[in-house]
Order: sequence, then structure tokens, then C-alpha cells
Amino acid sequence: MARVGLREWLAIAPVIASGRLSRYGGGEGGPLARFEADFSTSFGVRHTLAVCNGTAALIAALVSAGIGPSDEVLVPAYTWIATAGAVLATGAVPVLVDIDETLTIDPLDIERKITPRTRAIIPVHMANMVCDMDSIMGIARRHGLVVVEDACQAVGASYKGRRVGTIGDAGAFSFNQFKNISIGEGGAIVTNDDRLFARARMYHDIGSVFRGHLDNANEPPFCGVNLKASQIQGAMLNVQLGKLDPMIARMRRRYDAMAAILTAARGPRVGPHNDRPNAIGLHVIFDTEKDAQAFASENPRGVHRVHDSSRHVYSFWQPILQQRAAHPRMDPFVWASRPMDYSQDVCARSLEILKRTCRISLGENYPLPVMTFLARRMGRHRNVPAPVYVATPDYGT
Repeated sequence: MARVGLREWLAIAPVIASGRLSRYGGGEGGPLARFEADFSTSFGVRHTLAVCNGTAALIAALVSAGIGPSDEVLVPAYTWIATAGAVLATGAVPVLVDIDETLTIDPLDIERKITPRTRAIIPVHMANMVCDMDSIMGIARRHGLVVVEDACQAVGASYKGRRVGTIGDAGAFSFNQFKNISIGEGGAIVTNDDRLFARARMYHDIGSVFRGHLDNANEPPFCGVNLKASQIQGAMLNVQLGKLDPMIARMRRRYDAMAAILTAARGPRVGPHNDRPNAIGLHVIFDTEKDAQAFASENPRGVHRVHDSSRHVYSFWQPILQQRAAHPRMDPFVWASRPMDYSQDVCARSLEILKRTCRISLGENYPLPVMTFLARRMGRHRNVPAPVYVATPDYGT
């Protein structure tokens, strides 16, 4: 999680003093426009659109891709509820797909869950664990499906030399308090597709039809909503973007050191990763649920059993399980072509994996020797002598 401090405070001050706080109040060279340009350059994409939060980014990305009533969208069983909620916000319905031991969507189950109504896949790079994008993109292209990457929990992470969120047709990012870029609340959509960008821009600003300076790529105007970000958010984002890659580098060093210690200790099995050389998310897998519970209780600092984060597990998404909408005549489940199955059995394998898996924080804002000490202590908790590990001092934050 990124830190917020004096630099962000100093960046906000001139924006407030200017009195130009809204998206279009800062002009072409305002902080928000600078962030969008710099984010596009850093992430290697053609278009970036800042919005008010990550959920808004997901909804706008799906709308821009033409997802709507009676469509089915594949989402993983392990993700924040907003991934499935964003699908419902478009009038489509989410179809749950199992995860594998990487804690990301299982390409094999994607193939099994595709129906004639399937229009899109949302691979979620959960907790800095990146999806198998080669397999996912191959499946999508064979079946003519849209891919909207949910990179909200993996801002800045890479998959085989490309930033996650930039590989599919569109990507969504979150900048809330708990993300790799943190400004309290915020989000962004990225795409290389001019038409998707034009539609996302129209959807995110109900007044876009009156913005004479906007090029809408010959897309007929439609009425959107208001998901705009502010210049204050832009000012903070410019500071945070500069902190991102150094933080990712710290996470990489900590992953390598801590994974090596845990592996040598022959305790819990370090979980697989779809791009091990770029890994910045660490989890361990046990043979039984009981072992995972014991490990989490013995190591309360920076360790938690994944299933215990119930809001990220589909079996706890009550509004979706009960298929309830704000208004009965605006209920996407009524428009669906078939009954949706959200029972405990539909993704039983995911629940089994989550119950015997623990995530371990990399402590990117703590010195590396502190984190290696904690990793050695975790190894001792498995009653196996911990190896001797000499860490290179790293006190940077």
C-alpha cells in the first residue's frame, strides 16, 4: 500500500489556491491531464481516463465495450464484490469462474463456463497476483470475447514485460486507500482502442455532449452519468505515480527474499505465480484448512487466511447470491437468458483453495531486514530450523 504524506499535501495546495478544482476547470495543462498523459506513457497505452474510483472504471470500461442486458460476463469467484457488481450495473449478469492455486481466474474453467450469451471476461489480478493472460487472451480471441482487466489490486504489476491492465481490450485501476497508488478514492480506465476510449469518456461525463473540445471518434453521442475525477485527485496522483515503480522494486526484493526463506524452511508451500520473475504478491498453501488457520493465528502480523477476507469471496456476496436489484423492473437477472447458479457448489474448488491458503504481506514500507526476520520466524513456527539468510540492507521507503 502506498504512503500519502507531505508531497501530496504540497501538490494539492496550489490547486486549491487556483480555485480550479473540477476536471475541466484545470484546462488542458491541469494536474489531471498531466497524470493521464504520464500514466499512458508509463504504462505504454494510448489512452488513460481518470475517474472517481475503481468501480466506476470497471463499469465505464464494460459500457464502452458494449456490454448490456442479457449478456453474460465471466468473473472469478475470488475478487472484491465490485467486479460482479459492475457487471450488474450494465444490465448484464456475472457468471462465476473458479480460481486456481495462483489465486486468479482458472483458464480451464473459463472454457467450461462459456455459453452463447458470454460476451466478456474480467480477469482480476487479485492482491498483486497476475492472471495467466496468454491463455485468457487466446480463449477470448477464439470465442470473440471482450477482455476487461480488473487491475485495481495490482496497479503497476507486470506480466511478461507488460503492465497488467494494458493487455486486454480495456483495463480498470483503483487508487483508493489500500492500493499501490493511493489517494483515498480514485480510478482510471486504459485502452488502446479509440472507440472504447470515446465511449468511456462520454459515459463518465453526462455533460460530454457539450464539451466542444472532445473528439468522440465519430461515435454517436449517448447520455452517460457522472464519474469524473477532480483536479485535486490529479495533483495527488501525479505525486503517487512517481512513487509507484520504486515501491514495486521494493516489493520484488521482499518477495524474492521471503519466498526463498519460506521455501528453504520446508514449511508451507509458496503458492505458484503466473509470472514468477516479476512476482510482487506472496501466498502460501497448506494441505488442510486447519493448518492454514493455525499458521494465520500463529503469525498475526502481516498474515491472514484468504477465506477469512469474506468480502472477497463469492459465497458471502449476499445481494448477488439473492439476485436482488434496487428495482424489480431494473433487475438484470430478469433479462438473463437462463437462471444463474451462485450456489456453494458452483465454485467449490475455489472455496477449498481459499480455505487452505494464507496471504503474506511483503511490508514494502518496512526495511527488508525486518521482513526477512518475520519470514524466518514464520519458518520456525512450522517446527523446522530456519535457514541462515543474509539480507542486503534496504531502508528505503
